[in-house]
Amino acid sequence: MLDLLKTFSWQELKHHPWRNAAAVVAVMLGVALAFSVHLINASALDEFSQAARSVGGQPDLELRGVQGQFDEALFARVAKLPQVARASPVLEVGTYAVTPEGKRSLKVVGVDALVVAFVAPDLMPLPTRRSAQGANDRFVLFAPGQVFLNPAAQALAGSGLQLQSGLELLPVTVAGTVRASGRALAVMDIGAAQELFGKQGQLSRIDLALKTGVNRDDFVRSLQDAPDWPANLTLTVPGDAQSQINNLSRAYRVNLTVLAFIALFTGAFLVFSVLSLSVAKRAQQFALLGVLGLSGRKRLSLVLWESLFLGLLGSAAGIALGTALAALALNVLGGDLGGGFFAGSAPKLQFSGWAALLYGAMGVAAALAGGWWPARAAQALPPAQTLKGLGGAPVNPHNHWLSLMLILLGAALSQAPAVWGIPVAAYLSVALLLVGGITALPWLIGLLLDRIAPLVARQTLPLLAVARARHQRETAAVAVSGVVASLSLAVALTVMVASFRESVTQWLDQVLPADLYVRSSPNLGSSDTVYFSPEYVQAAAALNGVKQLQAQRVVSLLLKPSLPPVALIARELSDPAKNLPLVGEPLPVPAGQIGIYVSEAVVDLHGAVPGQPFALLGRTFNALAQAGEAAKASYFVAGVWRDYARQSGAIAIDRSIFERLTGDQRANDLALWLSNPDDAPQLQQALRALAEQLGSGAGDLMEFGTPSQIRSTSLRIFDRSFAVTYWLQAVAIAIGLFGVAASFSAQVLARRKEFGLLAHLGLTRRQILTVVAFEGAAWTLLGALAGLVLGLVVSSVLVHVVNPQSFHWTMDLMLPWLKLLGLCLAVVAAGTLTAWLAAQAAAGQDAVLAVKEDW
Repeated sequence: MLDLLKTFSWQELKHHPWRNAAAVVAVMLGVALAFSVHLINASALDEFSQAARSVGGQPDLELRGVQGQFDEALFARVAKLPQVARASPVLEVGTYAVTPEGKRSLKVVGVDALVVAFVAPDLMPLPTRRSAQGANDRFVLFAPGQVFLNPAAQALAGSGLQLQSGLELLPVTVAGTVRASGRALAVMDIGAAQELFGKQGQLSRIDLALKTGVNRDDFVRSLQDAPDWPANLTLTVPGDAQSQINNLSRAYRVNLTVLAFIALFTGAFLVFSVLSLSVAKRAQQFALLGVLGLSGRKRLSLVLWESLFLGLLGSAAGIALGTALAALALNVLGGDLGGGFFAGSAPKLQFSGWAALLYGAMGVAAALAGGWWPARAAQALPPAQTLKGLGGAPVNPHNHWLSLMLILLGAALSQAPAVWGIPVAAYLSVALLLVGGITALPWLIGLLLDRIAPLVARQTLPLLAVARARHQRETAAVAVSGVVASLSLAVALTVMVASFRESVTQWLDQVLPADLYVRSSPNLGSSDTVYFSPEYVQAAAALNGVKQLQAQRVVSLLLKPSLPPVALIARELSDPAKNLPLVGEPLPVPAGQIGIYVSEAVVDLHGAVPGQPFALLGRTFNALAQAGEAAKASYFVAGVWRDYARQSGAIAIDRSIFERLTGDQRANDLALWLSNPDDAPQLQQALRALAEQLGSGAGDLMEFGTPSQIRSTSLRIFDRSFAVTYWLQAVAIAIGLFGVAASFSAQVLARRKEFGLLAHLGLTRRQILTVVAFEGAAWTLLGALAGLVLGLVVSSVLVHVVNPQSFHWTMDLMLPWLKLLGLCLAVVAAGTLTAWLAAQAAAGQDAVLAVKEDW
């Protein structure tokens, strides 16, 4: 019997390839999107992990400075500790490499070549220069101005390589290679690197290898408990860089995956629609099989075998397509995916058979879920009545109290906190709201149609449509469920993207008040190497046409070893409510304390509390002092501000206070107010000429932008990043409308005798089609209203819960009513047209003849 069911199912699939192809494509797209996102993220993380191990080696501990550099005098102290077997000093410098072909971000690592081979062998320089005897010249390792490039930086090899420091370009010579993987990297002798970049006596980290038998935790505890241990140093285990990127990008990766699963979710509805149509067309075949002895359970198994075939075909094709998409994305876009976490990396595809099986199983499960309801309908068919064409499977009414409980539970879960930085409860809340709203459709449809019926009581054709819809509310709910699901998701995504875009636009308007902006480096990691000197800032302020100039200093500060550094921004804060996009009003700063303003990410990730001192900053601020120690101070959180540019967090402090505490008068960004804003191009040339005069050829390396240019570029990047959501909306709505078409096709096939009777009673074919079109309009109108309301509820969860818990920033809810109205009208119009076209085949002469079948 099992073989018979498989054969029967296969024959049905084979003889209706185009109808079933739509379901296969829906499952394929869902699996392909989800699996490709998984492969890209897994490959990027694996590449980052390998690069971190390659650059960091495998020491037992890493001693790092919270701000990037610390006094190398500590090296002698640590290296002499009895528990330490070997210590390797490292200086890391973020800068830009300039060649005749252009400018590229580059990380320079200074190492001790006599020690690094034992701790991080991939950083060991391999000279290519040969001596007179023909052997590699090993002394080139210690020569000044010699760099060794990793594979990612080999394109820089050649004549004319220069490294930027401040506004100067420093010539260097490529003397060899290193095996380290990852982003573009140059290795130098540590003494040569300190001399080249003016960082004599400074280190970034010390890699420690402990002696055999030394307990690492006890060793760390003994150092940190020492009374003279510097507060601006952290001891971490290798791999913290990987854990940082894992922690920060986890929510981003999960959100991408959930977004990809939308196609799989809507694909289940398409499988449901296809199989519903198939069951309706074969109702008399199922009835005949039932009369011949095939039980209802066997009929259920038959339809489930069909959905299993569809799921297997779609999943297999989805795995293949997802692999191809991931390989293409990695080759063309790298591992970035628009999030900025893996920018600059070009990882290789890391295919996982277990992941392929998992995502394939998800596709099969979605197909089986979509086929369950039609299978139950086939099981419940009354054989005798169906053979006579007197009705289909009975529909069991649903209890709307269950739907209400699901909605209330979803609302309650939306208030739950994130789990490991992932809004798990919020995702469950969205799922429960969708399921609860869709299962409540019969009650909602009956409620609304009961109100509409009196309005059309004197109009025959609308009355027929509304009366049938009222008495077939369960069937109507099934028909429009796909529309409700897809439209609610489309509305939610539309509102979320519009809210985000409007919030970013308002944020840009507030943070860009000047006429011209000049930036030394967009990279936080190179802010200590690429900067404007105090002399340049003073000279720029004195240029003709400059009415006002405000300088901004941005430095990297490591508050927690397990999290990426935050950006400490020293800028003009005479009026914080005007200078920063604050959330709420600024708080008065108590006497004797220094007011700071933290971004929302610092509140969530580092525990800053408005109106309270921020002790974590006080313990690490000494690292910023240019000479000696920073003045002792207590830092008071006077306000929270929105920052859409730095997900890892930012802290703003008044620049005059920053300079007084640290002595650091350098700047990374300049904001200029001009006497005539139209003179911005001429002033850019003057600023470049000034850089050439005070520096060494670095005038062309500065980045300029007017507020309109920066706003336009930012919004263009935003729209490109969210373009996939518009495509997903279109796919979801198309699937929902196909579901309506399939449902109406199934309905009109089962109603051929009803149409024939109406024709005998005097209704023309056009009038019959009009009745069906009215039904389609009524059903899709109700579906559109339900989808709109449900989408607005889901969008509220996305805007106010998912985004803050995932990315640690808030936004205002914006409702683009014109777009939403257009979506709803398009769905209603398409649903009405779909119903009209579906009724064409069932309202002809064969419908009249169908009435005679029982005579």
